[in-house]
Amino acid sequence: MGRDITIDPVTRIEGHSKITIHLDEAGEVADARFHVTQFRGFERICQGRPVHEMPSLMARICGICPVSHLIASSKACDEILAVQPPPTGAALRRIMNLAQIVQSHALSFFHLSSPDLLLGFDAEVSTRNLFGVLRERPQLARDGVDLRRFGQQIIERLGGKRIHPAWVVPGGVSEPLAAEKRDAILAAVPEARAATERTLGWYTSSLARWEEEASRFADFPSAFMGLVDHDGTVEYSDGLLRVIDSDGDLLADRIDPTRYSEYLGEAVEPWSYLKSAYWSDLGYPQGIYRVGPLARLNVADRMGTPRADEALEEFRERLGWIPTSSFHYHHARLIEVLSAIERIEALLSDPGILDTRVRSQAGINRNEGVGVAEAPRGTLIHHYWVGDDGIVQWANLVIATGHNNLAMNRAVLQAARRYVDGDRLQEPMLNRVEAAIRCYDPCLSCSTHAIGQMPLHVQLLGAGGEILDELRR
Repeated sequence: MGRDITIDPVTRIEGHSKITIHLDEAGEVADARFHVTQFRGFERICQGRPVHEMPSLMARICGICPVSHLIASSKACDEILAVQPPPTGAALRRIMNLAQIVQSHALSFFHLSSPDLLLGFDAEVSTRNLFGVLRERPQLARDGVDLRRFGQQIIERLGGKRIHPAWVVPGGVSEPLAAEKRDAILAAVPEARAATERTLGWYTSSLARWEEEASRFADFPSAFMGLVDHDGTVEYSDGLLRVIDSDGDLLADRIDPTRYSEYLGEAVEPWSYLKSAYWSDLGYPQGIYRVGPLARLNVADRMGTPRADEALEEFRERLGWIPTSSFHYHHARLIEVLSAIERIEALLSDPGILDTRVRSQAGINRNEGVGVAEAPRGTLIHHYWVGDDGIVQWANLVIATGHNNLAMNRAVLQAARRYVDGDRLQEPMLNRVEAAIRCYDPCLSCSTHAIGQMPLHVQLLGAGGEILDELRR
């Protein structure tokens, strides 16, 4: 009879989940699964609510990436109202979404992953945290805090508060940008750019240290999906879907993302509350694809900003045009932060950004709307049906972590087969299994990560339920 290892909870990710590793009679890993154990039910909660409430309601899905839901939800509402935001309103939405990219990537890279990268995956668990990073490399820790603050302060200056701002609304944004707020953001850009460049330099100079992990952390063929504009540049707020396979061959190029249901399927499994999205033409579960920073770099021709384009070229010279190891999500995040800062500066330097026309007004003109945008973790889809009175009757949300669910399960299995020894449990081997999940920075509707003592309880059980081995931390 086989045995099971359970990692519960998975630490240093946003949300609640666990990992189970199934061993065969010989003690070898036979299977592994990533379980999302929390249930939120937002698709049902919003039924019966007025459609104008949807952006603010949907932002409550998450305290880490509320802006992503604001953007996608408002775009779905734009479709129902049959309006386009004024150019300045659309530009201000873009700035807030880019600020979200910066602050969320900073959280993922510096707070959640840098302890492993700097201190080592085998480091003592009591020191493998942000305080350990601060002691070992103070500038890296400070840069992480400063970059996250930079993104959050932009969100606060635009929307009035850092978490759950109500400023992004159907038809645009609720108020224009004041000159003093623009100037304050622009004044902070040089140091944010410098912090990103320092971190990118340290990371690229250290890549050789992580060759083992890079070759083992979810390195498998899959499709990749992301938004690009008409000339193939990475696009975050508006764009068309491009999907490629691991050889770079196009599965779909610049298709309308609002027609996602024609291309994507969604499956459910009894062992997780998270849906598994798949590319319909390839079937389930063969239609595995990845979204997020690495996928966006893989599908795009360019980043669209000068310094980030240079960094992307260096990335491809080092790793190839389409790297398949999910370990390289870390590298891709830093390039995206650099591009986001450059884009924010360019948008704010346009005199038209202070225009007071920032919202289009209309009533209910359609019964259906789909909003698609790039969240930090990947493509985010909001799809609503409303009655003629504007009351929501049905909603479907396809979040980035759902797109990545099949890939994350593949990652857990690959890492477990490489690192887990069923006869001799050690904390570092389990940390590597968790770290394979952290590459994706899954967002499971609320944030949880530990500093210092990270709770972990793993048991190996015999066929009769007896404890054969046990590990706590």
